[in-house]
Amino acid sequence: MPTRKSPRKGSLQFWPRKRANKFLPSVNWNSINSQKPLKGFICYKAGMKTALVKDNTPDSMTKGKEIAIPVTILECPPIKIFSVRFYKNKKVSKEILMQGIEKELKRKIKIPKKISKKIEDIKLENYDDIQIIVYSIVKKTGLKKTPDLLEIGLSGSIEEKYNFIKENLNKDFSVIDFFKKGELIDIRGLTKGKGTQGPVRRFGITLKSHKSEKGRRRPGSIGPWHPARVTFRVPMAGQLGMFTRAIYNNNIIEMGKSDNKFKAIKKYGDLRTDYIIINGSIQGPSKRQLVITCPLRPSKKQIKKDLELIKIK
Repeated sequence: MPTRKSPRKGSLQFWPRKRANKFLPSVNWNSINSQKPLKGFICYKAGMKTALVKDNTPDSMTKGKEIAIPVTILECPPIKIFSVRFYKNKKVSKEILMQGIEKELKRKIKIPKKISKKIEDIKLENYDDIQIIVYSIVKKTGLKKTPDLLEIGLSGSIEEKYNFIKENLNKDFSVIDFFKKGELIDIRGLTKGKGTQGPVRRFGITLKSHKSEKGRRRPGSIGPWHPARVTFRVPMAGQLGMFTRAIYNNNIIEMGKSDNKFKAIKKYGDLRTDYIIINGSIQGPSKRQLVITCPLRPSKKQIKKDLELIKIK
């Protein structure tokens, strides 16, 4: 009989398969192009609904018809600048804290009582880039009190970034000012945690015959006699979930301020701040913190989509 062959089980692109170190992932902001000053935002997953929309997409088979699609609701409380980072040769050369920081954030991070330098004292000639660390005013949502911190990139020249920061010191940023209805966004965050799982669920290996010894839901061989070790490529049991993933090119169907439109969302509660409704599903359970960014590589197919929201069931 010929030798049985099968493709490798489980992608080696994601390795090692272990829990992420932090909820909000780091983003390579230099690779993201945007015409808006702020390239990203912090949001929280509220839940999923079914939306009735009118399809206005050109050349679509359902053009002009009402269709039902799954949508995800994201709550986006305002964010505020925590500190400003000045980069030299791709390394942080200086960081300046802002005044008027929330009390909940002071409990989470050790902050000096006196701020020695101000942003006005900085000479731009000594630096290559500027980025800001922001924190979400999450207590307005009622989810929790402790804010989430994230470093966000800015678009434009270094002078434009500097002027934008000076104009918006100690001001709240709203998601409505930086993203618009019909645009595409990328969503980065952690998947739902599944705990310790076996190789069948974790890597999708085939179950062995019911006559096999020592169990069915395990690999038949974990490697040759020599080299006398088990390589990392062998599917083994371990952690599943809580992995950093990115979902690209999500259409914003609707966005606005919560005027008691969404109440008693299952496992979440009421929406109290700004919200975004996007087409399809995203990673993570309800209440999971996420990062929305401008699209890394927008696709023509997604840009063409034009869905007009009628109602949400």
